[in-house]
Amino acid sequence: MYFLSGWPRRLLCPLRGSEKPFHIQADPRRLLFALLSQTQLSLWHGRPSVLIVCYKESAKAAAQFGTYEKTEWKSDSSMIAVATKNGYILLFDIVYSGQEKYLYEPVYPKGNQRVKVTTGYKEEQCAPSITVEMKKVLDFQAQITSLQSMQDDLVIATNDRILHLIHWDGLTNGRKAINLCSVPFSVDLQSSRGPSLDFECVCIQDMEYCATLDGFAVVFDDGRIGFITPESSKLTAEDFHGVWAQEVTDGTCVAINNKYKLMAFGCANGSVLVYTMDTTTGSMQLSHKLELTPKHYPDIWNKTGAVKLVKWSPDWSVAMVTWDCGGLSLWSVFGAHLFCTLGGDFAHYSDGTKKEPIKISSMSWGAEGYHLWAISSDNNNQQINSDLENKSVIQQAEILQFQFIKSALTVNPCMNNQEQVLLQGEDRLYLNCGDALQNQNSSTASANSGHQPVREKNLLLDDILIPQGLSTLLGHRHWHIVQIHSTYLESNWPIKFAAIDHLGQCVAVAGKYGIAHYALFTRKWKLFGNITQEQNMAVTGGLAWWNDFIVLACYNLIDQQEELRLYLRSSNLDNVFAHITKVQAETLLINVFRDMVILFRADCSICLYSIDRNDNGPNPTASVQVLQEVSMSRYIPHPSLVVSVTLTSVRTETGITLKMPQQACAAESIMLNLAGQLIMLQRDRSGPQVREKDSISKHKKLLPSCAPIVLAQCVENVWTTCRSNKHKRHLLEALWLSCGEAGMKVWLPLFPRDNRKPHSFLSRRIMLPFQINIYPLAVLFEDALVLGAVNETVLYDNLYVHNSENEPLEVLFPFCTVERTSQIYLHHILRQLLVRNLGEQALLLAQSCATLPYFPHVLELMLHEVLEEEATSREPIPDPLLPTVAKFITEFPLFLQTVVHCARKTEYALWNYLFAAVGNPKDLFEECLLAQDLDTAASYLIILQNMEVPAVSRQHATLLFNTALEQGKWDLCRHMIRFLKAIGTGELETPPPTPTTQEPSSTGGFEFFKHRSISFSQSTEGLSTGKFNLQKTLSMPSGPSAKRWSKDVDIAENMYIDEMLWRHARRLLEEMRLKDLSSFAAQLGFELIGWLCKERTRAARVEDFVKALKRLHKDFLWPFPVIPSCSFVNSPFKNGKYKTVGDQFLKSQSMETFANSELESGIINARGSHICLGLNTAHGEMDSGSFQGPQTQDAILSPLLSKGDECSIGSATDLTETSSMVDGDWTMVDEHFSTLSLTPSELEYISMELANKGPCKSQVQLRYLLHIFMEAGCLEWCTVTALILRDSAVMGQIISSIQRSEISNDILQGIKDGMLAVDGWASSDCPGYKPFLNRIKPQLQKLNKVTEEQIQPEAFQPSSRLSISKAVEPPSPWSEDSRNTVSHVNSSQNDNGSGISGQEDDGQGEEEEEPHVDEGSYECSLS
Repeated sequence: MYFLSGWPRRLLCPLRGSEKPFHIQADPRRLLFALLSQTQLSLWHGRPSVLIVCYKESAKAAAQFGTYEKTEWKSDSSMIAVATKNGYILLFDIVYSGQEKYLYEPVYPKGNQRVKVTTGYKEEQCAPSITVEMKKVLDFQAQITSLQSMQDDLVIATNDRILHLIHWDGLTNGRKAINLCSVPFSVDLQSSRGPSLDFECVCIQDMEYCATLDGFAVVFDDGRIGFITPESSKLTAEDFHGVWAQEVTDGTCVAINNKYKLMAFGCANGSVLVYTMDTTTGSMQLSHKLELTPKHYPDIWNKTGAVKLVKWSPDWSVAMVTWDCGGLSLWSVFGAHLFCTLGGDFAHYSDGTKKEPIKISSMSWGAEGYHLWAISSDNNNQQINSDLENKSVIQQAEILQFQFIKSALTVNPCMNNQEQVLLQGEDRLYLNCGDALQNQNSSTASANSGHQPVREKNLLLDDILIPQGLSTLLGHRHWHIVQIHSTYLESNWPIKFAAIDHLGQCVAVAGKYGIAHYALFTRKWKLFGNITQEQNMAVTGGLAWWNDFIVLACYNLIDQQEELRLYLRSSNLDNVFAHITKVQAETLLINVFRDMVILFRADCSICLYSIDRNDNGPNPTASVQVLQEVSMSRYIPHPSLVVSVTLTSVRTETGITLKMPQQACAAESIMLNLAGQLIMLQRDRSGPQVREKDSISKHKKLLPSCAPIVLAQCVENVWTTCRSNKHKRHLLEALWLSCGEAGMKVWLPLFPRDNRKPHSFLSRRIMLPFQINIYPLAVLFEDALVLGAVNETVLYDNLYVHNSENEPLEVLFPFCTVERTSQIYLHHILRQLLVRNLGEQALLLAQSCATLPYFPHVLELMLHEVLEEEATSREPIPDPLLPTVAKFITEFPLFLQTVVHCARKTEYALWNYLFAAVGNPKDLFEECLLAQDLDTAASYLIILQNMEVPAVSRQHATLLFNTALEQGKWDLCRHMIRFLKAIGTGELETPPPTPTTQEPSSTGGFEFFKHRSISFSQSTEGLSTGKFNLQKTLSMPSGPSAKRWSKDVDIAENMYIDEMLWRHARRLLEEMRLKDLSSFAAQLGFELIGWLCKERTRAARVEDFVKALKRLHKDFLWPFPVIPSCSFVNSPFKNGKYKTVGDQFLKSQSMETFANSELESGIINARGSHICLGLNTAHGEMDSGSFQGPQTQDAILSPLLSKGDECSIGSATDLTETSSMVDGDWTMVDEHFSTLSLTPSELEYISMELANKGPCKSQVQLRYLLHIFMEAGCLEWCTVTALILRDSAVMGQIISSIQRSEISNDILQGIKDGMLAVDGWASSDCPGYKPFLNRIKPQLQKLNKVTEEQIQPEAFQPSSRLSISKAVEPPSPWSEDSRNTVSHVNSSQNDNGSGISGQEDDGQGEEEEEPHVDEGSYECSLS
């Protein structure tokens, strides 16, 4: 509503002598301020804020009259009365000098047109020259306790219990003074009149006149409060009657709110009691209290002292309160607390030390509430130097001027049908809809800048009102600030009204005269081109937008006529383009509903107009036609009591069952906010209904109105919309109310489900109250959100040196900013419906909002609030709501997540109460597993760990662990391993955090750990913590301390975990899911080689070679080989013609591919004990021809020591290589072979060879798997892997291994049968494998020979991994790439190669290998 902005200003007030200002009073127009000191009267101008004149009493007169105490202005600001200590009233005339005489004038450059064109222009921007002349002195011979201006009279109360009524000219006009002892007081006006003995010895301490109640609110010197009202206009003692509030005895001050008929009484206990008059009995009724609560101000709420002052803002929407101990606090009219300077940054320095609250002796609001003028009573602000003995020396006293920005709703309530928040300051506007500029394309902006009637109509049609999205209205906490045009502001300050259109792209403002409007898409203001037209029009009733027209009610100063005007936004701002309609009486309020305008006038009548748009002509025009006039004088005692008038489609019960769609959104009712009382006046449809066929008949005949209905009390703002949405009828057809400290209320429609006929005894609407933590400024109807603003503070006192004598304002006050905020309200409404047994309506409403992004949070909030209230209640709850809420939440798929999230954010002591209502956590855990929601199940596991015995936790953790393994959620698996270990050791002191959204694991590649083979029963060093770090919650050390920790781990628990891992790995291997097995081992640090050694004769057997081969093709995206169309025999590569060229090409291509793969997947070179070993031949390469003879040549296994020859093994997440030849990027062919000429058959052969190979990353993974299987001695899987790679060299190594090692007959027979099955499958289904099978026939013949002769080689020992790996280690992937594609085609092998066979040579190689084993290890990580 009202928000502090920036730092307060400090105005220096020159006073002669040692006098200090102690009282300030604004005139009725709030343009002049009277400042009192002991013997001086100063007048200040509001804008610019300067001192105009100072009247100083002579020493002789000061001795006679006494010091000044109080002051009061005449209603027309022409006179001022000053009360003195000795009982005198001094009446002063305010005399303005000539028109051409000013104290302060702005200086303009020569030729400025605005200076001389406008008559009286200087009066609005210059400080006038004023003189103060004493007119009359009145002696009342008693101390004056209060004085109050009442129209043309001045009411003076003295301490001798007398009320004096005098005219401003100083005459009594024959009226006698009123003795309070003769005024009868009672509890209400209906009581019998009798002598009021209790008031015989009291006098009035403070009083204020209320025009709308026609009486005086008074505070007596004994603390009692009352209200005195005359029963006739004679104002004699016999005509006065008083009522008083029996329960109050500590009143200190009073302030009247004329618009809402409220009396705010300050009390000695620090609270403000706000009373209203009961219209039936005439008694004083307590409306609400303004008091600090211990919840928000625990240190100061009962230490504020007595209330010193209460001041209502000029628009009557907020009240400022200050106490004896200091501080300022702002409240809305019905008690919503906005801010207080007794807490937060206002009360503490940046270093935490406490500030002394600033004490206010007097304060007064400025024009339109943009400023609050205050005088501080602190001694340190007005220190007098001891050497100033001469009283004539001018002393600089201080006035504080607090700056405010306020909501446009306070003065222009027609903004209540908008979804934007609009704040207006003294010279700027704050909008929350500026983000939509980013969505405006250039064509839209250009169309708006010109005269495009077609575009205007299509974009801004009333029937297609497009609300702004959440990203626009809730994008961030910053505002879009629009600076009001300085030219308009200079001559028309202050800004009175502001309005924004439905799309949030155009704003209009109205100051003292004229209007101006601004478009966000053009970033330009439009002002009146003719200044005379601007200065001859004053907006009186507000302004609103209708499509692209500005609708306003104004007063024509030339014709002295009230008018209704419409200005087109795209046209020039000129009366030529305006549609002007004369109005009979002054317009106080205006509002727009679809194509209708409603006016509330000063004669308490309501007038309805229809607006029609006409696009014929160069510019669109609008025509206005009167529809209906309704007199409300019977129901409205005073026109100024009407806060807002709104035309809506809301009806009571009959409106819900309307069948005609044109009536569903038609204007059905008028909402009047009468001094906080919401009254609905709806159209009477009880008679025969006639279908309105055309708009003409509609305009000519309107239905009569029903009797008014009071809907709610204490209403500050009303929101409604004219949009319709059949999916969210509850929210769009509701009426939203802001009710101050009572929060918000919604008048919600109730619809029968499935179009069933509603019960006759059920109401069609229901009023639901709910509390929110922000002050509502706008309602997003379809998004179930309330938008608001909040004051934020920033301290800058650390930039200054603290000085107790004269601290700068930057130290005394923080810098105040205003930030956007919002709040969800849907859970409040759902809860209220459930309380009233309207679960069906709650379900309909919730289902309509289930698509909102924060709907899960809504359910969680509702469950949490009900749980907190009922579980912590000290009294037994007869009808608990929690079971109903729990049953309601089960209707949504988010039930399981909602419950566990609520439990995790709630104290452990409340869990039993929660799960007694929602169900057993074990059952909920099992539901999560059935729904495959493992993350939620992990959260329930934390609940079970705290509520059940460890055995139950271990059981459920095992279920979750197995499921997570199956689904490949490795982060969750790692957490479960730690969780199970912690259960076993009893070290789980606090539950581990709930895993959030599962990170996409790179199942396409494998992660290599520093220690590749890890057993959980031995060490945990290889565990990767992943994204979630559980070290804080599980008390589990990492790094070097993990070894010490692992020694204390329960061996049985670790073996239990290992068994589960082995079981999962066994199932993966039996299902031939090698890719999943490799990811599993890499992610969890599983000891794959050692486990494969154990399972070599069991799970690591391959029962069906063909099925295994097909599964590898599928998992690794490896294409089945095809036979080239050109004959292999006729290949140009067979004779070695282009052997060197082809070798170079494929080598370079392979190097390029692997370099790119290394950059993508983060490959780290392998070295040390786990380096890749290459096959060294005489020429550095080997092809399939080496196995064509009867003898085979063994390879020397030597490490690749040079940096350039090091092989990289990588892990990849993507199985495609965008830069490789495999994917068809032939640019490299052009680069490397631009000078070569290849025949089409040669190119076809190269492309076919490349097409038969899968992605490069898959090749790396298969090579690594082959290396693992060779180390573990799983020859069947080695054979299958060699088949898919079509690597005859590996097949030769397998045969050599079989010859040298002791292999069981089952394995030998399995390999033989498998190869026969593959040969048969290749012959029938996949002939692409036939060339490779033909090439390895000699190896297969050897296999048959070994199988038949049952050769028993030297024992095969899996523990000697290094020697075996030397014998069977695959070659480098880079060299293999070229061999597999070129060298294997046709090349001869040197029989005198450098290969060494025999056990002795192997031992020698082992000795040569040993120094390199300890030099390094794998350091690759999963990308």
